[in-house]
Amino acid sequence: MPFTFHSHSGQFCRHAKGCLEDVVKSAIAKNMVIIGLSEHVPRSRTKDLYPEESDMTTDDLHTAFQGYVAEARRLREKYTGQIEILIGAETEYITDDTLAELKQLREQYALDYLVGSIHHVSGMPMDFSQESYDQIVQHFGGDRKQMFCRYFDEQLVLLQRLKPEIIGHFDLIRIFHPYDQGVEDPLALAEIRDLASRNIDYAISYGAVFEVNSRAWKKGLRDAYPQRDLLEEILSKGGRITISDDSHGAQDVGMYYDRLLAYLNEMGAHDLHYLHRAESGGSIEARVLRNATKHGFWASNGYAASQ
Repeated sequence: MPFTFHSHSGQFCRHAKGCLEDVVKSAIAKNMVIIGLSEHVPRSRTKDLYPEESDMTTDDLHTAFQGYVAEARRLREKYTGQIEILIGAETEYITDDTLAELKQLREQYALDYLVGSIHHVSGMPMDFSQESYDQIVQHFGGDRKQMFCRYFDEQLVLLQRLKPEIIGHFDLIRIFHPYDQGVEDPLALAEIRDLASRNIDYAISYGAVFEVNSRAWKKGLRDAYPQRDLLEEILSKGGRITISDDSHGAQDVGMYYDRLLAYLNEMGAHDLHYLHRAESGGSIEARVLRNATKHGFWASNGYAASQ
């Protein structure tokens, strides 16, 4: 019973590829039974446009998001019976106003769920490039401890204000940290680890599901997000997990899932959760799939993951 709740397409995201329908068709071809569509929410300040969006305005982003929801609804109707499609969005937190806009956006489009992600620190883009990451380091005077503290503090605010159903790449702040150059892992420091632990506890308290995101391997990290130190803590506290490919086009659907499932099995994480539309009332609920990572489960369900 494969699934993913974190996906993008080039039709509505400039750094992804292809059209949204191809993402859905790829999921069907790989025997997924549920896919959550989660294009990025629009940004409302011109200064927050990325270089790839230099020919766009913030109004264009909002128009594109409106088009995304309309297309997702069309696809949900078209592929009824072949795959369950949930329509969500991946969050941003740039300023406090961003969160107010997100609440309104969710209500306006009646989104099924949110992937709660942080892509900025102190209003500066973190994961766009090594250069953008380094600019944040410089903003904090080279003090990575302060940078990591700010990330987890802003993440908590997002969790408190929006209560996203899925926690997106919990420790994305690690994406360009130069571990291979002998620079200390800030999360090895008790002060920062305590902040991450605080956020884990809060997310668990309201019933969030943490994604284990295979895209980290594409970025050269040792483990999927969250890295194993934090995943161990989430599991030890009874946190619920799911899997996602964070696909940026049809070519990424199911990316590294064989490796991901082996990793989770190694970690003793056998149960996976998934979002599903309840039969009565149409509300979204999280269900559990027992022993989902054990050897042979996915193969016996006819699933072949892409590498």
